[in-house]
Amino acid sequence: MSRWQTAGFAVTLLAVGALLVSGLMGIGGKPAPAVVARTAGVVAEPPAQRVRVEVLNASGRLGLAREATRYLRDRGFDVVSFGTARGGVAATRVIDRIGKPASAQEVADALGLRTPVTTERDTTLFVDATVVLGKDWHPAGDPATTDSVKPQ
Repeated sequence: MSRWQTAGFAVTLLAVGALLVSGLMGIGGKPAPAVVARTAGVVAEPPAQRVRVEVLNASGRLGLAREATRYLRDRGFDVVSFGTARGGVAATRVIDRIGKPASAQEVADALGLRTPVTTERDTTLFVDATVVLGKDWHPAGDPATTDSVKPQ
């Protein structure tokens, strides 16, 4: 290898190293803009930190978990999974899974729930909160919504 090839190789390695270090430190990039959801003219502020949520439908109504997933994602929550829970549940509840009830309370507030969150730690789920949808929760604009819990 000639002296010029060695020098070129060293400069390339330095440039790649500097690029990797700047990427890891966040230098040279702009932060992603905050996502703000708009629903019916109301601006909903995203959570301060991305809250990872699991949504389970225990209401017996088909498609409710998907509706709640859309609703929460529009408000800046990171719904990582949704599905069906066994058994019928009357009241919707939010469960704190990591010992940070404030994050779970943000989810409950976004869903318009008036009941306090409960804490049942389960780090194997890789979520911050679990939403168990009951028969009382209805998506915004659902004609079945009367005096029951509804998103605001």
